[in-house]
Amino acid sequence: MFFMGGKLTLAAILSTLLLFTSTLNVLAHEVSPSIGDFTTGDGKITLEIRLNLEAFVAGIDLDGVANTNETEQSGDYDSLRALEPAALENRLKDVWPNIRNGLHLRAGGADVPLDLVGIRIDEVGDVEFPRTSFLTLTGELPADTTTIRFNWNKKFGTIVLRQNGVDEGYTGYLSSGQSSPDIPVSGGAKQTRWQVFSQYIPIGFEHILPLGVDHILFVLGLFFLSIHLRPLLWQISAFTLAHTVTLALGAMGWVTVPSSIVEPLIAASITYVAIENVFTSGLSKWRPLVIFGFGLLHGLGFASVLGEIGLPEDEFFTALISFNVGVELGQLTVISLAFLTVGVWFRNKPWYRSRISIPASLIIAAIGAFWFFERVFL
Repeated sequence: MFFMGGKLTLAAILSTLLLFTSTLNVLAHEVSPSIGDFTTGDGKITLEIRLNLEAFVAGIDLDGVANTNETEQSGDYDSLRALEPAALENRLKDVWPNIRNGLHLRAGGADVPLDLVGIRIDEVGDVEFPRTSFLTLTGELPADTTTIRFNWNKKFGTIVLRQNGVDEGYTGYLSSGQSSPDIPVSGGAKQTRWQVFSQYIPIGFEHILPLGVDHILFVLGLFFLSIHLRPLLWQISAFTLAHTVTLALGAMGWVTVPSSIVEPLIAASITYVAIENVFTSGLSKWRPLVIFGFGLLHGLGFASVLGEIGLPEDEFFTALISFNVGVELGQLTVISLAFLTVGVWFRNKPWYRSRISIPASLIIAAIGAFWFFERVFL
């Protein structure tokens, strides 16, 4: 029995180690949605797309991909990050016909060709993190156009499409080749409250699973403290309350902290909770307070995501609440998966803490420490 228990424990630890170590570079290679802002007037449409240009130039299929390391083109993608803007622009022009063929705009029952008229690429910075590029496209609309419909190839991943310059402009989150509805060019495409609510839940969930690896590790650090439900509930409650507060304050623009400060501190929070798991098996009096403080940091991280995507002005709080619901569902999913993977099988074993909880916590702590060092010094 001991041998079988040892084999099962070893398998669990090795599986956990494989899972965690595979995430060491995922933050640097995670896939974020593109953002398309468009205006119409004087018989034409202007569309500016903010995107991770290197992924498009490398020809990566972004549909359902959480990070570029999962793709065959990851080596080319990494080399493109180091190119100066002019060199990357030349690479873009070489493959632009392929990208253009994946962009589809219809108006008046006809396809509207989109011409590339502007390219703006940030200078090379820290190649470990994606840089932002902007493409500006224009197209001539048929006479008397009243509505347009937008779609792009599913391999381009997700795009947040936003209509500017009109009242009640359209905002949509399009993924996996999904088309927009018919959008009135004069405005008035305001989504219902339920549409906004249902749209932002998956955005929040996605930024936990699969994109929020640092948040996942923090939640797992909470999970591995104790096998009992009460300590976990106290921790999750403190974390949820805290990140909800700063998510709201950050989304409203009342609190702004540079990511250069927030991201290293999030990494430090991961290391702290994991290390504390090694030295205690129960909930201390101060741990919920510490977790509340760390939750404030994580909330600022979530707020930065919403800052990039944007919230509809007329349904600001609906979108904010539904995004937070998605985040909570993602956290509960992480805990549920952890419980089903190791908790339900091993939590009552006398060796659970020594063979699973402590080794897993040490792995989490090492990853957090690595990220802290990387974000501060590299």
